[in-house]
Amino acid sequence: MSGAAEPVPGLFTFVLHTHLPWLAHHGRWPVGEEWLYQSWSAAYLPLVRVLRTLADEDRQHLVTLGVTPVVAAQLDDPYCLQGMHHWLANWRLRAGEAATTRTPSGPSPASEPEALRRFGSRERAEADRELAEFETLWRHGGSPILRELIDVRAIELLGGPLAHPFQPLLNLRLREFALREGLADADQRFAHRPAGIWAPECAYAPGMETDYAAAGVGHFMVDGPSLHGDTALGRPVGDSDVVAFGRDLAVSYRVWSPKSGYPGHAAYRDFHTYDHATGLKPARVTGRNVPSEAKAPYDPERAAAAVDGHVADFVATVRDRLIGESARIGRPAHVIAAFDTELFGHWWYEGPLWLEKVLRALPEAGVRVGTLTDALTDGYVGAPVQLPPSSWGSGKDWQVWAGDQVADLVRLNAEVVDTALSTVDKALAHAAARGAPGPRMFVADQILRETLLTVSSDWPFMVSKDSAADYARYRAHLHAHATREIADALASGRVEQAHRLAQGWNRADGLFGALDARRLPGA
Repeated sequence: MSGAAEPVPGLFTFVLHTHLPWLAHHGRWPVGEEWLYQSWSAAYLPLVRVLRTLADEDRQHLVTLGVTPVVAAQLDDPYCLQGMHHWLANWRLRAGEAATTRTPSGPSPASEPEALRRFGSRERAEADRELAEFETLWRHGGSPILRELIDVRAIELLGGPLAHPFQPLLNLRLREFALREGLADADQRFAHRPAGIWAPECAYAPGMETDYAAAGVGHFMVDGPSLHGDTALGRPVGDSDVVAFGRDLAVSYRVWSPKSGYPGHAAYRDFHTYDHATGLKPARVTGRNVPSEAKAPYDPERAAAAVDGHVADFVATVRDRLIGESARIGRPAHVIAAFDTELFGHWWYEGPLWLEKVLRALPEAGVRVGTLTDALTDGYVGAPVQLPPSSWGSGKDWQVWAGDQVADLVRLNAEVVDTALSTVDKALAHAAARGAPGPRMFVADQILRETLLTVSSDWPFMVSKDSAADYARYRAHLHAHATREIADALASGRVEQAHRLAQGWNRADGLFGALDARRLPGA
């Protein structure tokens, strides 16, 4: 391309991990469905807009996109779709209120009438755009949109196990079941069975590669320290052909670092400062130590200039890293920047614009952009490695999900899983004694569904990080109660009551409709 820079060696990959816990029917504000709708509006809609725009220009292999089964289920769920439509309409109403305000309504200068009116007008136009996009593209769910992006090779899809369990601590039978069912769920939704996964929390325990190979998983993500910081090539794990790819922290932290990451720039929209009357966020960061009541009004032109600067900085960082790592290993290197999808738009409002500009700028700067599958196909694979027990959490070990602070949840999970498996095993054995193959067992299916929701890695993470910890404990114990209640009725022979209980819980927790307890691996 005319004007393009001299190509640099190697390959660069964006990996985005899209995950939220199951939130439908479980609270609204401040934690619950609002979290889903905020992320959907601020991150998922803009990300799809960026990817579709670039795909329409015949750009391919843009990002490797992990979408967990629990997020995919919510983006397809009729209740969630209706709730999202209502949320967008309400957002437009709140923006309209801001655009016509006459009185100060918040803690900062950004909530002064004139500043808020300007902000509200822009916000109302954005809400109009998202409402139109949602009504034309999303009303039948997220799966058709993502399938189209996969079909045109704009993205590579990464899958994962049902309900995002912390796999190293999970009973082996339930671990295998959750992974196989999760891959099958993606296949049904997207007509593509993922060849790779984003392991929940990038968590690994020795031997898991054998489980991955048996399930047809060829590659997965770990954090950089799991590969001792040497992430320049994917590495086959142990004696398997399953390849671990590591997040390059030097490049990833350039964007998302609590101390120096781009989203903390003074020009960007402040995530934490609300206008009290409208619930909008009309302020800019202003300064790292500036209190909310002193935050300046958001200025989109100032923010756009900051985006351009951070695009240039990131592209230079990637170029330098590829050149340096290629020289170090004596062959073209692979650099991976990996983030939560929700960073782009939800936590960092300007993130989608930055991402679009970076995906245009990297090729112009001589950097080849591709997916994890591209890396495998093109031989960016080194010598086998033995991975340590690890995660991408604090300390890069398991402490967030297994430490003293969440020891009660670890015990709860073990107890609930034992109860569920023993109950389901007996039910399946009883059905088999009557002659195989038997019909679907709705009660057993719901027991496993509630069990998987109990062991979601989100609950101990939220407790360890003191982020809505009470909600997290409530959710873990709620699903544990559901599991026990249904299992107790079934185990004691109260079959009709067990069925009624399963039906009642299924009205709230009816995700993963194809989940089939008959596919649970044998004891």
